[in-house]
Amino acid sequence: MTTQQEIAGPRRSGLADLVRNISYEVMPFTSTERSVVESVPSSVPLTVTATEAKGLDATLGLTERLLARGYRVAPHLPARQFRDRAHVRDVLARLTEAGADSVFVIGGDAPQPAGEFPDAHSLLQVMAEIGQPFTEVGIGGYPEGHGSIPRPVIDDALRRKTPLATRVITQICFDATTTRAWAAGVGLPVTVGMPGPVSRQKLIRISAGIGLGQSARFLQKQQSLLWRFLLPGSYNPTRLTRRLGAVAPGTNLRGLHIFTFNELAGTERWRRRLLDAVGEGEVR
Repeated sequence: MTTQQEIAGPRRSGLADLVRNISYEVMPFTSTERSVVESVPSSVPLTVTATEAKGLDATLGLTERLLARGYRVAPHLPARQFRDRAHVRDVLARLTEAGADSVFVIGGDAPQPAGEFPDAHSLLQVMAEIGQPFTEVGIGGYPEGHGSIPRPVIDDALRRKTPLATRVITQICFDATTTRAWAAGVGLPVTVGMPGPVSRQKLIRISAGIGLGQSARFLQKQQSLLWRFLLPGSYNPTRLTRRLGAVAPGTNLRGLHIFTFNELAGTERWRRRLLDAVGEGEVR
């Protein structure tokens, strides 16, 4: 359990800033809405993933329902699931009507695009031309690179996307120093993606639930996950959070984005312990 004594000195201020800006990623499963309402305060921002198997409508539907319940929700918009400009316009209109003010634009894991958009940059360009209405547009970043895309290609993609976005959410990196060094070259606020306190068994079940192909592609992107998270005793979210807090002051690291794998009750208990540890306890 995290205690006040474990977080002290200069790193405490950096950690407090990160912990005050935690968001959760959830997957659009049948039970997700109920789990969010039962476990997560509406003050915690959410993103909703988009799976190839369930399609974009599942993401949009859950986003609409959570927005209606008072949550701030950013749906993942995977470029490869959009057919054409008219489809983009329809989705933006649907989200605007639901009250969304934030989105997270990604390339998507589908092996082949469904239409005109092979990557996040092409979708962002069309959104800008249409006149996207969102105050916050997130894009992905890879502090440790991508398992199947060369680093120069990843870096160039980020450079081209940056003028069309307002923030970056990283994929998983278990090294705080690497994350800080990478973020220094990014011209946007950076939110650090990291797994929450999910068990290895739950991760395996979730991976199976999203389909073998998509699960394999997820793990391929998250290179560190295979050996830093799946091996016994190799991952502690509080330890990584403290390390990030120690390097965050004076940088563009602005918060933490927790890959919950829908383990929401446990993730929320962990977040509250962190809040108490940095003197930011809250009453729901």
